[in-house]
Amino acid sequence: TIKENLLIVHISEKLPVNLEAEYKAIVDEERRRMIERNHSATHLLHYALRKILGTHVEQRGSLVHPQYLRFDFSHPRKLTDEEIEKIELLVNQKIWEAINLDEKRSVPIEEAKNMGAIALFGEKYDSEVRVVKFADSVELCGGTHVQNTASIGVFKIISESAIAAGIRRIEAITHQRAWEWMQEQQKLLNDVKSLYNNPKDIQKAILSQFEEIKVIQKKYEELLTEKLNKLKEEVLTKQFQYKEYTLIATVVELENTDMLRDLTFKLKNYSASSVVLLATNIENKAHIALGIADKLVKEKNLNASMLIKELAKEINGGGGGQPFFATAGGSDVNGIPMVLKKIESILP
Repeated sequence: TIKENLLIVHISEKLPVNLEAEYKAIVDEERRRMIERNHSATHLLHYALRKILGTHVEQRGSLVHPQYLRFDFSHPRKLTDEEIEKIELLVNQKIWEAINLDEKRSVPIEEAKNMGAIALFGEKYDSEVRVVKFADSVELCGGTHVQNTASIGVFKIISESAIAAGIRRIEAITHQRAWEWMQEQQKLLNDVKSLYNNPKDIQKAILSQFEEIKVIQKKYEELLTEKLNKLKEEVLTKQFQYKEYTLIATVVELENTDMLRDLTFKLKNYSASSVVLLATNIENKAHIALGIADKLVKEKNLNASMLIKELAKEINGGGGGQPFFATAGGSDVNGIPMVLKKIESILP
């Protein structure tokens, strides 16, 4: 923005219209403070990674943003939850120790290396360098930093991931943003607790519900198996001989396509000559499944995937699968009777 020849520069803003005018550039102090906190936190993170994981850790890239920091480093595997907790704790301990910035300028590069300073990946250094030191964290750096680690406030890792073979990435937040994030997490936890009528031990309440769900799920699966077995016996009464095939072509009432698949598999090898075509209406959509006995597939060269494509035309749909089993879905449930009739005409 331009006001009375005062220019406040923000990244991504366009250049002023009059490039020949005189302006006064002013640093956005709050933004600079946020960058300083995240930059110094990056140094502490680098130190903590080498301390916890080992000295094989080397920086492979970084981004210091006012709202967050990103740090890429060499490491052969995913970090465990315990490792992340240790790294996070060590960084915060250095913050809470309120360590003053020890800055040395115009230090000969070899002298800086003898001090234990770590050169950052991808950076080029002159013969004289600036050394930034926070206790045991010593690095060559030309960036802006806090005067005391206490200014960082708090450090929180929000993600850890792989970006390339042997390269991991950590994203973290500090200060007010970290506090806001923790408040958001607390609100989320409170919302979850309210769903359970605010128990004293929310973890115990959730685990108890999981156990109840397991019992219900087991009972449901038992009832489902019982229903499919009964339905299997009922469907078998509808089989008939067509040419050399033992053919089943019928409509069944099922809740989902998984049941359709399971029932077809239960029936397709009932005999060595079985061809099973089942159709069902689920939420006003047509679903069909075709199963062919393994012996027929081998000896007759039948292919359920090819046959189902032809049948699916009658329900305005499409499908596919394997030679011994295939499924299809379509929008026209009124075409189901034609599907069941058509199977006889397309069998060789």
